[in-house]
Amino acid sequence: MNTYAEECFAEIKAKNPGEPEFHQAVHEVFKSVSPVLEKRPIYRKMKILERLAIPERTIIFRVPWVDDKGDVRVNTGYRVEMNSAIGPYKGGLRFHSSVYLGLLKFLAFEQTFKNSLTTLPMGGGKGGSDFDPHGKSTMEVMKFCQSFMIELSRHIGQFTDVPAGDIGVGGREIGYMFGQYKRLKNEFSGVLTGKGVKWGGSFIRPEATGYGCAYFASEMLATVGQSLAGKTCLISGAGNVAQFMVQKLIQEGAKVVTLSDSSGHIYDEEGINEEKLEFVLELKNGFRGRISEYAKQYPHAVYTPFDPNLGYNKIWDHKADCAFPCATQNEINAVDAANMVKNGVKLVAEGSNMSTVPEGVDIFEDSGILFAPGKASNAGGVATSGLEMTQNSQRIMWTREDVDKHLRIIMKNIHASCLSAAEAYGSPGNYVVGANIHGFTKVADAMCDQGIV
Repeated sequence: MNTYAEECFAEIKAKNPGEPEFHQAVHEVFKSVSPVLEKRPIYRKMKILERLAIPERTIIFRVPWVDDKGDVRVNTGYRVEMNSAIGPYKGGLRFHSSVYLGLLKFLAFEQTFKNSLTTLPMGGGKGGSDFDPHGKSTMEVMKFCQSFMIELSRHIGQFTDVPAGDIGVGGREIGYMFGQYKRLKNEFSGVLTGKGVKWGGSFIRPEATGYGCAYFASEMLATVGQSLAGKTCLISGAGNVAQFMVQKLIQEGAKVVTLSDSSGHIYDEEGINEEKLEFVLELKNGFRGRISEYAKQYPHAVYTPFDPNLGYNKIWDHKADCAFPCATQNEINAVDAANMVKNGVKLVAEGSNMSTVPEGVDIFEDSGILFAPGKASNAGGVATSGLEMTQNSQRIMWTREDVDKHLRIIMKNIHASCLSAAEAYGSPGNYVVGANIHGFTKVADAMCDQGIV
């Protein structure tokens, strides 16, 4: 990291105490783009780094609602509108007990560059609440979503800010929020993405993040003359991203042997086939059950509870060819990364945002493992959200095949852009550097063109 970037990072860290995820994300980008800053002094003159790390707008509000017992409950709602240089703010809403302002600033910062990589006109944003839908009744979830949207509706719109889903926010929650927005604004517009296909949604949107990550991994393997066919794969998580990554990997001829949730993971040496995946879909999406039920349904599979005191996650300690973390940020630590190297993993593509701690990334890179950061490999979700916005604007609906074709092309182009930028700035084959530089330069140039705003 050059002196200017170091000084900027130190100032940002001092002004944003107690936000380690945000610090980590900013440090990674500033380190990667240091060579660009040397070649383009206009970025320093225009204070691009300083401006990039401060949200254009941060909205914090209370969300009161009434539970099934008639008791009043109160949560905190957030929307971080980070950067609109290349389009309206775009990014998901996360409902989880771990949500706080620093986490959303990290996600919005990452989202800015991820959206830039897609080539679509979308800025970066993120939002959510410390409300956790797990354990709540359908009626309680609806009441919360409606109360949340009463305030959020003041700050979003199809030309201003277009939220989507994230952890804890699926089709059910999007539906309740969209219905409330329509009721409040008296308009039917593409203000949210991830909508149902019967009311303005897009085919492939639920599958897009998982499918896109598989497509990106396929492009990575092609650089060394290989494919996904026959590869043994580890996947963490059991939500939307993990589910459809399993589906696409099965279609590509790979064998998936793990899935997980916060309670632990299952290891199925025989591989998760279409029938078993259907069970997982019903378990997680219908009954909202725990992944441990998989081992009861298929006794040959082994369930291992997660031990927070162990210092590493046993899901990453199985022999495999590829690994796809699809659960949450920093789920792979240095010990996990070392275990993957020991067990023969040759490719890691992040399905979740910033899945790997910096020390883990260093281990992957030093070991020659093909490693893709989430802002590149999991960009398929927001890319398809952008395609949903396009369909809404045109008042048309593309076929499943058309959307999938566009998604494949976008992921192929992101892969090529990452390699090209990494090569141009002296780090050939480094997807982290390439993704950060390519995403950064487009946003930075737009900020320069639009003046000091």
